[in-house]
Amino acid sequence: MLSCFSDHRSLCRAPTIPFLFLLLFYLFNISISCSDGTCQLLESCSASTDCGRSLYCGNCPALGKTQPICTRGQATIPTAFIGGLPFNKYSWLVTHNSFSIVDAPPLPGVQRLTFYNQEDTVTNQLLNGVRGLMLDMYDFEADIWLCHSFRGQCFNFTAFQPAINTLKEVESFLSQNPTEIVTIIIEDYVHAPKGLTKLFANAGLDKYWFPVSKMPKKGEDWPTVNEMVQANHRLLVFTSVASKEAEEGIAYQWKYMVENEAGDPGVKPGSCPNRKESKPLNSRSASLFLMNYFPTYPVENEACKEHSTPLAEMVGTCYKAAGHVMPNFVAVNYYMVLRDKSCRGVMEEVFLMIWIE
Repeated sequence: MLSCFSDHRSLCRAPTIPFLFLLLFYLFNISISCSDGTCQLLESCSASTDCGRSLYCGNCPALGKTQPICTRGQATIPTAFIGGLPFNKYSWLVTHNSFSIVDAPPLPGVQRLTFYNQEDTVTNQLLNGVRGLMLDMYDFEADIWLCHSFRGQCFNFTAFQPAINTLKEVESFLSQNPTEIVTIIIEDYVHAPKGLTKLFANAGLDKYWFPVSKMPKKGEDWPTVNEMVQANHRLLVFTSVASKEAEEGIAYQWKYMVENEAGDPGVKPGSCPNRKESKPLNSRSASLFLMNYFPTYPVENEACKEHSTPLAEMVGTCYKAAGHVMPNFVAVNYYMVLRDKSCRGVMEEVFLMIWIE
């Protein structure tokens, strides 16, 4: 997903940093023509069937790519290359407002008025390597809905669908992929008593729940991914409401992770301020680090440019701000347009990153 850091060369040389930062690359070889699944990253294409595995056919006018090219639409799962490390020693792709999908139908007779952040279903997001979902949950129509709204209230013109529909997609994915781990981060406007507890139970997700009692409280390492899979603790859920940890056993997000500022402040070059609810990024009392990288107002056609060198450079900036700690979660809009070639001019990074001590 991320390109090597052209302005942070020390991060491209794993031995120079305290963690072994494993970067896998594919050589990019220009060919005269290709088709039928033989086209490689950044080669011209006319249909998705032209592109190789994990690629799709798109363009990027913001980068001067006006003709369709094969672009990366699927993240490589880091545990496929190195397994058995503590959960907090990996980095995972996260979709911001995972439910806010272009072309999602509005309520009957209503024109939706909101911003969109993704272009693919949650099921496809998970199949394509996304392992973290940001979901905004509200009380609405005597139920809990996913809404991209404001002032803590869901309206019919900001509503998407009942949250249980998306959670059932997650349950289906976890049941069909018994070694995968998914994280859900809730922007929480649910006031119904035990509302979230009932919601996750009704979706069949309580059997995968990672218990709060087992979460590291003082910045220690998490259990290994293997231990989490063996215990079937494969769903991590965090809420933005502190009281729900005691009331419903749902982890209060900023007790366990640090987070940089979302929106425009989080994409300002050379700056990585912490979100006001978060501890400082270099705090060692929380062992997870969420890096937001998306502008306040999403523009789909600009995402491919945002996800190129600027994203790589921001990871370098946030790595320094966090006291030389890499982010565990990288949250983006329009996850399917994660592309670029920049490190050494001819190489493309395959997946986010993994590191070990």
